Amino acid sequence: MAWFIRGVTVASARQSNVASVRRLDGSTITAAQIDETVTRLLAAGKVTGAGLAILEDGKIAYLRTYGIRDKERNLALTTDSVMSAASFTKVAFAYLVMQLAEQGALNLDKPVYEYLPKPLPKYDDYKDLAGDVRYKKITARMLLSHTSGLPNWRWFAGDGKKLRIYFEPGARFAYSGEGIDLLQLTVETVTKKSLKELMEERVFKPLGMSRTSMVWEERFEDDYANGYDEEGKSLGPQRRRSADAAASMQTTVGDFAKLVQAVMNGTGLRRQTRELMLSPQVRIASLHEFPSLSQKTTHQNDGIRLSYGLAWGLYWTPYGRAFFKEGHDEGWRNYTVCFDEHRMGIVIMTNSSNGEGIYENLLETLQKNMFTPVEWEQFAPYNAPN
Repeated sequence: MAWFIRGVTVASARQSNVASVRRLDGSTITAAQIDETVTRLLAAGKVTGAGLAILEDGKIAYLRTYGIRDKERNLALTTDSVMSAASFTKVAFAYLVMQLAEQGALNLDKPVYEYLPKPLPKYDDYKDLAGDVRYKKITARMLLSHTSGLPNWRWFAGDGKKLRIYFEPGARFAYSGEGIDLLQLTVETVTKKSLKELMEERVFKPLGMSRTSMVWEERFEDDYANGYDEEGKSLGPQRRRSADAAASMQTTVGDFAKLVQAVMNGTGLRRQTRELMLSPQVRIASLHEFPSLSQKTTHQNDGIRLSYGLAWGLYWTPYGRAFFKEGHDEGWRNYTVCFDEHRMGIVIMTNSSNGEGIYENLLETLQKNMFTPVEWEQFAPYNAPN
């Protein structure tokens, strides 16, 4: 069943277990109010489709999809629709890495080059680091906390696509997909297994993430979402052929919510390991998250003690610690944030480059979360003046 609201096709709920959910301040919001809020914002923000999962008491209490997955065929987004996880992939990978650390297969503080059979610059992807011995200081902890000194991606850094270390490893926060890929090389070397195999074995199957993979699979063809740019033009699905720990995961909103639930509850990790993952490794003073190498600073997030843990962003509020992660790619905008003490969380996945414009309103209305560092994350509201 589907209907139209202000020109947006809205899929009916495929799964929802409660009539209302509790918010941070103790108030509740009904299913009807949630639906009205999401459908109104999708239309106003020109967002093609959205999947929503709300966690309460450490469980997925509310799971629905809205809008469409294929405008050309007028197909509604469903809870089985495979979407690009974008950088949500990083926290799924971190869950695997923490298991390996817990089991002693990987020491978070051992320089990663020591795990490799040849010097790092002898690998083609890292030949640019020859002559810079600082690569010998980089550890898995630095790579997960984005303090390695590597850029987000070498082709964004303006150095002719050469890879460089831009500051002393461990000195400060600078988000780095390159760093996550270096850790992928380390993990695959240590385990002698492919990332695709490891994630299936240790993450997706144990957590029941049945429509999730690190690469595109034929079985996804029955129900997948296209990504759409700011003008509503289809970019198609991301049919990734190689596993990338930074961004290649294909998943559904319900499957990713299972991972978030596992992190919230510490499933598959010892208590100390989970606490380490969600403990601040570095305080963040940068004005914005991107461009990652900018040295502009601010004190505007001191009040929430904005920090980074191991692959998760962190901040503190009167409701306790929150851990969060964004996912950003062309045609895909995703966000999740959870409050530990209250065992509450939310997952938002959209197949639209306009998705970030509705985050602030969604978080404030559905969660009563007024603390999101939206300026740092550059989540410009859809109705912000130009």
